[in-house]
Amino acid sequence: MDFAMAIDTLPPLRDVIAAHGLRARKELGQNFLLDLNLTARIARASGPLEGITVIEVGPGPGGLTRALLAEGAKKVIAIERDERTLPALAEIAAAYPGRLEVISADALEVDLKTLGEGPRRIVANLPYNIGTELLTRWISVDPWPPFWESLTLMFQREVAERIVARPGSDAFGRLGVLCGWRTEARIAFNIDRNAFTPPPKVTSTLIQLKPKPGATEIPSRLLEEVTRAAFGQRRKMVRQSLKSLGVPMEALLSETGLRGDERAEELDVAMFLKIGSAVRGLRLRA
Repeated sequence: MDFAMAIDTLPPLRDVIAAHGLRARKELGQNFLLDLNLTARIARASGPLEGITVIEVGPGPGGLTRALLAEGAKKVIAIERDERTLPALAEIAAAYPGRLEVISADALEVDLKTLGEGPRRIVANLPYNIGTELLTRWISVDPWPPFWESLTLMFQREVAERIVARPGSDAFGRLGVLCGWRTEARIAFNIDRNAFTPPPKVTSTLIQLKPKPGATEIPSRLLEEVTRAAFGQRRKMVRQSLKSLGVPMEALLSETGLRGDERAEELDVAMFLKIGSAVRGLRLRA
Protein backbone atom coordinates (compact mmCIF):
# COMPACT_ATOMS: atom_id res chain seq x y z
CA MET A 1 0.00 0.00 0.00
CA ASP A 2 1.26 3.48 -0.82
CA PHE A 3 1.47 5.10 2.60
CA ALA A 4 1.61 8.56 1.06
CA MET A 5 -1.85 7.95 -0.39
CA ALA A 6 -3.24 6.40 2.79
CA ILE A 7 -1.73 8.53 5.55
CA ASP A 8 -4.68 10.97 5.88
CA THR A 9 -7.04 13.18 3.92
CA LEU A 10 -4.94 16.31 4.29
CA PRO A 11 -3.40 18.00 1.23
CA PRO A 12 0.06 17.04 -0.06
CA LEU A 13 2.83 18.81 1.81
CA ARG A 14 3.94 20.77 -1.24
CA ASP A 15 0.43 22.23 -1.45
CA VAL A 16 0.47 23.02 2.28
CA ILE A 17 3.81 24.82 1.96
CA ALA A 18 2.60 26.79 -1.04
CA ALA A 19 -0.72 27.72 0.58
CA HIS A 20 0.92 29.04 3.74
CA GLY A 21 4.07 30.52 2.18
CA LEU A 22 6.37 28.28 4.20
CA ARG A 23 9.74 28.82 2.58
CA ALA A 24 12.33 27.11 4.76
CA ARG A 25 14.49 29.57 6.67
CA LYS A 26 18.20 28.90 6.95
CA GLU A 27 18.48 30.96 10.13
CA LEU A 28 16.04 28.56 11.80
CA GLY A 29 17.93 25.48 10.60
CA GLN A 30 14.90 24.38 8.57
CA ASN A 31 14.93 21.64 5.94
CA PHE A 32 11.47 20.22 5.27
CA LEU A 33 10.81 16.54 4.53
CA LEU A 34 8.00 16.23 1.99
CA ASP A 35 8.00 12.49 1.24
CA LEU A 36 5.27 10.97 3.41
CA ASN A 37 6.59 7.46 2.78
CA LEU A 38 9.88 8.59 4.34
CA THR A 39 8.26 10.34 7.28
CA ALA A 40 6.24 7.17 7.89
CA ARG A 41 9.46 5.16 7.95
CA ILE A 42 10.92 7.54 10.52
CA ALA A 43 7.79 7.27 12.67
CA ARG A 44 7.89 3.47 12.53
CA ALA A 45 11.60 3.46 13.43
CA SER A 46 10.64 4.81 16.85
CA GLY A 47 8.68 1.61 17.58
CA PRO A 48 4.96 0.92 18.11
CA LEU A 49 3.31 4.17 19.14
CA GLU A 50 -0.02 3.06 20.60
CA GLY A 51 -0.40 4.58 24.05
CA ILE A 52 2.72 6.72 23.62
CA THR A 53 3.10 10.48 24.02
CA VAL A 54 5.49 11.73 21.35
CA ILE A 55 7.32 15.04 21.72
CA GLU A 56 8.37 16.50 18.39
CA VAL A 57 10.69 19.48 18.02
CA GLY A 58 10.57 21.58 14.86
CA PRO A 59 7.60 20.03 13.03
CA GLY A 60 7.59 22.67 10.31
CA PRO A 61 4.64 22.01 7.97
CA GLY A 62 3.94 18.75 9.80
CA GLY A 63 5.06 15.89 7.58
CA LEU A 64 6.49 13.83 10.43
CA THR A 65 3.68 15.00 12.71
CA ARG A 66 1.13 13.48 10.36
CA ALA A 67 3.07 10.22 10.21
CA LEU A 68 3.33 9.95 14.01
CA LEU A 69 -0.41 10.45 14.37
CA ALA A 70 -1.22 8.05 11.56
CA GLU A 71 1.02 5.43 13.18
CA GLY A 72 -1.16 5.61 16.29
CA ALA A 73 0.57 7.90 18.78
CA LYS A 74 -1.77 8.62 21.67
CA LYS A 75 -0.70 12.25 21.57
CA VAL A 76 1.87 14.34 19.74
CA ILE A 77 3.18 17.48 21.42
CA ALA A 78 4.88 19.58 18.76
CA ILE A 79 7.17 22.48 19.73
CA GLU A 80 7.62 25.03 16.97
CA ARG A 81 9.13 28.52 17.16
CA ASP A 82 8.23 29.50 13.59
CA GLU A 83 4.79 31.05 13.88
CA ARG A 84 4.30 30.84 10.12
CA THR A 85 3.73 27.10 10.46
CA LEU A 86 0.97 27.33 13.06
CA PRO A 87 -1.96 27.47 10.59
CA ALA A 88 -0.69 24.35 8.81
CA LEU A 89 -0.29 22.54 12.12
CA ALA A 90 -3.78 23.66 13.17
CA GLU A 91 -5.15 21.87 10.11
CA ILE A 92 -3.49 18.65 11.28
CA ALA A 93 -4.88 19.14 14.79
CA ALA A 94 -8.37 19.47 13.32
CA ALA A 95 -7.91 16.21 11.40
CA TYR A 96 -6.84 14.41 14.61
CA PRO A 97 -9.09 15.89 17.32
CA GLY A 98 -7.54 15.92 20.77
CA ARG A 99 -4.32 14.21 19.70
CA LEU A 100 -2.06 17.08 18.61
CA GLU A 101 -0.92 19.85 20.93
CA VAL A 102 1.18 22.61 19.40
CA ILE A 103 3.42 24.72 21.61
CA SER A 104 4.62 27.93 19.98
CA ALA A 105 8.01 28.34 21.64
CA ASP A 106 11.75 27.88 21.37
CA ALA A 107 12.53 24.27 22.33
CA LEU A 108 15.62 25.46 24.21
CA GLU A 109 13.30 27.27 26.61
CA VAL A 110 10.78 24.45 27.19
CA ASP A 111 11.05 21.94 30.04
CA LEU A 112 10.07 18.79 28.17
CA LYS A 113 9.68 16.65 31.28
CA THR A 114 6.58 18.65 32.20
CA LEU A 115 4.83 17.86 28.91
CA GLY A 116 2.13 15.23 28.54
CA GLU A 117 1.78 11.88 30.24
CA GLY A 118 4.23 9.00 30.08
CA PRO A 119 5.50 6.96 28.50
CA ARG A 120 7.16 9.63 26.38
CA ARG A 121 9.37 9.41 23.32
CA ILE A 122 11.06 12.22 21.48
CA VAL A 123 10.94 11.88 17.71
CA ALA A 124 12.16 14.78 15.57
CA ASN A 125 13.83 16.08 12.47
CA LEU A 126 15.79 18.48 14.63
CA PRO A 127 16.76 21.92 13.37
CA TYR A 128 20.45 21.54 12.56
CA ASN A 129 21.45 24.68 14.42
CA ILE A 130 20.26 23.47 17.84
CA GLY A 131 20.20 19.67 17.47
CA THR A 132 23.43 18.89 19.32
CA GLU A 133 22.60 21.23 22.19
CA LEU A 134 19.15 19.68 22.62
CA LEU A 135 20.57 16.16 22.60
CA THR A 136 23.19 17.07 25.19
CA ARG A 137 20.49 18.48 27.46
CA TRP A 138 18.29 15.39 27.14
CA ILE A 139 21.21 13.04 27.83
CA SER A 140 22.45 15.12 30.78
CA VAL A 141 19.25 15.21 32.81
CA ASP A 142 19.36 14.14 36.43
CA PRO A 143 17.91 12.11 38.00
CA TRP A 144 18.42 9.15 35.67
CA PRO A 145 16.68 7.22 34.03
CA PRO A 146 15.19 10.21 32.21
CA PHE A 147 11.63 11.28 31.47
CA TRP A 148 11.88 9.82 27.94
CA GLU A 149 12.04 6.15 27.00
CA SER A 150 13.74 6.71 23.62
CA LEU A 151 15.05 9.39 21.29
CA THR A 152 14.63 8.97 17.52
CA LEU A 153 16.35 11.95 15.97
CA MET A 154 17.70 13.16 12.67
CA PHE A 155 21.13 14.78 12.48
CA GLN A 156 23.74 15.58 9.91
CA ARG A 157 25.62 12.34 9.31
CA GLU A 158 28.82 13.80 10.79
CA VAL A 159 27.02 14.45 14.09
CA ALA A 160 25.42 11.00 14.08
CA GLU A 161 28.85 9.43 13.65
CA ARG A 162 30.10 11.38 16.65
CA ILE A 163 27.19 10.10 18.75
CA VAL A 164 28.00 6.42 18.10
CA ALA A 165 31.80 6.84 17.91
CA ARG A 166 34.09 4.58 19.89
CA PRO A 167 37.47 5.33 21.52
CA GLY A 168 40.34 5.56 19.09
CA SER A 169 38.32 6.98 16.22
CA ASP A 170 38.64 10.52 14.94
CA ALA A 171 34.92 11.06 15.57
CA PHE A 172 35.17 10.16 19.26
CA GLY A 173 34.70 13.16 21.51
CA ARG A 174 32.51 14.67 24.21
CA LEU A 175 29.28 13.59 22.54
CA GLY A 176 30.48 10.01 22.16
CA VAL A 177 31.47 9.81 25.82
CA LEU A 178 28.19 11.20 27.13
CA CYS A 179 26.00 9.13 24.82
CA GLY A 180 28.13 6.02 25.33
CA TRP A 181 27.79 6.37 29.10
CA ARG A 182 24.07 6.90 29.31
CA THR A 183 22.55 5.33 26.21
CA GLU A 184 22.58 2.53 23.72
CA ALA A 185 22.85 4.48 20.48
CA ARG A 186 22.48 3.08 16.99
CA ILE A 187 22.23 4.45 13.49
CA ALA A 188 18.89 3.53 11.91
CA PHE A 189 19.41 4.72 8.34
CA ASN A 190 20.77 7.54 6.20
CA ILE A 191 18.57 9.98 4.30
CA ASP A 192 19.68 11.47 1.02
CA ARG A 193 19.99 15.26 0.97
CA ASN A 194 17.60 15.45 -1.99
CA ALA A 195 14.74 14.20 0.19
CA PHE A 196 14.62 17.66 1.80
CA THR A 197 13.38 21.05 0.68
CA PRO A 198 15.72 22.82 0.35
CA PRO A 199 18.40 20.10 0.12
CA PRO A 200 21.07 20.52 2.82
CA LYS A 201 24.71 20.24 1.81
CA VAL A 202 25.17 16.92 3.62
CA THR A 203 23.55 13.54 4.09
CA SER A 204 21.29 13.20 7.12
CA THR A 205 21.12 10.23 9.46
CA LEU A 206 18.36 8.95 11.70
CA ILE A 207 19.67 7.76 15.03
CA GLN A 208 17.97 6.10 17.98
CA LEU A 209 19.08 6.28 21.60
CA LYS A 210 17.67 4.33 24.54
CA PRO A 211 18.66 5.03 28.15
CA LYS A 212 20.92 2.58 29.95
CA PRO A 213 19.96 1.64 33.49
CA GLY A 214 22.30 3.01 36.12
CA ALA A 215 24.61 5.58 34.53
CA THR A 216 24.59 7.57 37.76
CA GLU A 217 28.17 7.03 38.96
CA ILE A 218 28.89 10.75 38.91
CA PRO A 219 26.78 13.85 38.22
CA SER A 220 26.41 14.40 34.48
CA ARG A 221 27.66 17.97 34.85
CA LEU A 222 30.97 16.63 36.24
CA LEU A 223 31.45 14.29 33.30
CA GLU A 224 30.72 17.19 30.97
CA GLU A 225 33.37 19.25 32.76
CA VAL A 226 35.92 16.46 32.45
CA THR A 227 35.24 15.86 28.76
CA ARG A 228 35.28 19.60 28.04
CA ALA A 229 38.77 19.81 29.53
CA ALA A 230 40.03 16.65 27.84
CA PHE A 231 38.69 17.29 24.35
CA GLY A 232 39.09 21.04 24.46
CA GLN A 233 42.76 20.35 23.79
CA ARG A 234 42.37 16.88 22.29
CA ARG A 235 45.83 16.75 20.69
CA LYS A 236 47.51 17.41 24.02
CA MET A 237 48.42 14.72 26.51
CA VAL A 238 45.99 14.41 29.40
CA ARG A 239 48.70 15.60 31.79
CA GLN A 240 48.26 18.99 30.12
CA SER A 241 44.61 18.99 29.05
CA LEU A 242 43.24 18.02 32.47
CA LYS A 243 45.09 20.78 34.33
CA SER A 244 42.08 23.06 33.97
CA LEU A 245 40.15 20.77 36.37
CA GLY A 246 42.09 22.39 39.20
CA VAL A 247 43.21 19.29 41.11
CA PRO A 248 46.77 18.07 41.80
CA MET A 249 47.81 16.33 38.58
CA GLU A 250 50.08 13.71 40.12
CA ALA A 251 47.33 12.70 42.53
CA LEU A 252 44.83 12.48 39.67
CA LEU A 253 47.14 10.30 37.62
CA SER A 254 47.85 8.08 40.61
CA GLU A 255 44.16 7.54 41.43
CA THR A 256 43.16 6.81 37.85
CA GLY A 257 46.17 4.76 36.79
CA LEU A 258 46.89 7.07 33.86
CA ARG A 259 50.48 7.60 32.72
CA GLY A 260 49.74 11.15 31.62
CA ASP A 261 50.88 10.83 28.02
CA GLU A 262 47.54 9.50 26.76
CA ARG A 263 45.28 11.65 24.59
CA ALA A 264 41.57 12.07 25.14
CA GLU A 265 40.40 10.05 22.13
CA GLU A 266 42.35 7.02 23.41
CA LEU A 267 40.39 6.82 26.67
CA ASP A 268 37.20 4.81 27.01
CA VAL A 269 34.00 5.84 28.78
CA ALA A 270 34.93 3.90 31.92
CA MET A 271 38.16 5.88 32.24
CA PHE A 272 36.35 9.20 31.90
CA LEU A 273 34.04 8.12 34.72
CA LYS A 274 37.09 7.13 36.77
CA ILE A 275 38.62 10.56 36.16
CA GLY A 276 35.37 12.22 37.22
CA SER A 277 35.20 10.20 40.43
CA ALA A 278 38.83 11.00 41.23
CA VAL A 279 38.29 14.72 40.58
CA ARG A 280 35.29 14.73 42.89
CA GLY A 281 37.23 12.97 45.64
CA LEU A 282 40.25 15.27 45.34
CA ARG A 283 38.05 18.35 45.48
CA LEU A 284 36.27 17.09 48.57
CA ARG A 285 39.62 16.51 50.29
CA ALA A 286 41.07 19.87 49.29
